[in-house]
Amino acid sequence: METVTSLLQKFDFLYHLHTLFLFTKADIRTALIPQTIFALAVAPVCHPSHVLHTVTWIWLHLLMCNVANQVKAPDEDKINKPFRPLPSGRIAEHHARTLRWILVPVCLACSAAYSTELLFTSIELQVLTVLYSELHCDEYFILKNFLTAAMYGCAGFGGALLAGCDRSHVHKTAQLAVQLSTTVFASTLHAQDFKDVSGDRLTGRCTLPILFPLGSRLSVALCIPMWSICLSHVWHLDLLSATVVIVYSGYTGIRFLLYQSVDDDKRSCKFYSVSGCIHFASLFLLTALAQALAQHTPHASCLLAYMHGDQQPLVPHIVLTVPSFI
Repeated sequence: METVTSLLQKFDFLYHLHTLFLFTKADIRTALIPQTIFALAVAPVCHPSHVLHTVTWIWLHLLMCNVANQVKAPDEDKINKPFRPLPSGRIAEHHARTLRWILVPVCLACSAAYSTELLFTSIELQVLTVLYSELHCDEYFILKNFLTAAMYGCAGFGGALLAGCDRSHVHKTAQLAVQLSTTVFASTLHAQDFKDVSGDRLTGRCTLPILFPLGSRLSVALCIPMWSICLSHVWHLDLLSATVVIVYSGYTGIRFLLYQSVDDDKRSCKFYSVSGCIHFASLFLLTALAQALAQHTPHASCLLAYMHGDQQPLVPHIVLTVPSFI
C-alpha cells in the first residue's frame, strides 16, 4: 500500500513539474538556450558547475515572467499556444495566479543567496514583469519592445554573474555585450510578433505587425543585417566571419519580407532565434580556447585579457543577431 501511495505521489510530482515546464516550453529555444549561451560566452565560465546555476536561475525567472504573462491573457494562448497549462486545463486560473506571486520571493531568495548584485538584478526583473503584465504596458508596442529587451538584458546579466568567478561583478566587455544585445533586441523584437497576430488582435494588444504590416516587415529586413554590419565592426570580426554573419542575417531578415504566412513567420522566427545561439556559441568556444592556451602562450593570455575587458574589445561573435525572449 505504501509503495502504491509513493508511486502516486511521485507521478503527481512529475505532473506538476511538467506543468511548470509547459509554462516555459515555448521559450526554451527562444530565451533559455540563447541567454544561457550568451551568459556563458561573456562571463567567461569559471567552473563547469556554474553552468547548472546559470541555467536554473535563468529558467526560474523565465518561469516567473511567463506565469505572470499567461495568467493575464489566457484567451490569447487558446489560439497561439493551446498546449500551455491554462488553455489546456492543467491548472486553474486562480492557482496560476497564486503561483505567480509565490515565485516572486522564491526568485528573490535564490538570487540573494549568491550576491547582492544578483538580488538587485532579480528585483529589476520583478519590476519589469509587473510593468509588462499587471500594468498592461505590453499592449503598447514601444513599451512592449523596451520592457522585453530590458528583461532579456537582466537575464543575460544575471546569468553572466552566475557563470563567472566573481558573482558580484562582470567585466567591461560583458557589460558592453549586454548593453548592445538589449539595444539590438529592442529594435528587432517585433520579428517575433508576426506569428502571433491572430492572438494579439483577440486580446487588443497593439503590436507593430498589426499597426504597420508592411513597415514592420521592412524594418526587420533592414535592421537585422544592419546591426550585424555594425557589430561586426565593433567586435573586429575577420572578413570571412563577418561575411558569413552578414549574409546569414540578411537571409533571416529578407525571409520576413518575402514569406508572410503564419507557418513562414514561425519558421523565420526560428532562424532569428537560432542565429543568436550560433554566434554566442562561437564566442563560448573562443573563450574556452583562449583560457586553455593562456597557460602556454603570451598571445593567448593577451586575447584572454581582451575578453575580460582589461583592454579595448577584441571579441568576435558576441552579439550579431539577437535571439527572441518571448
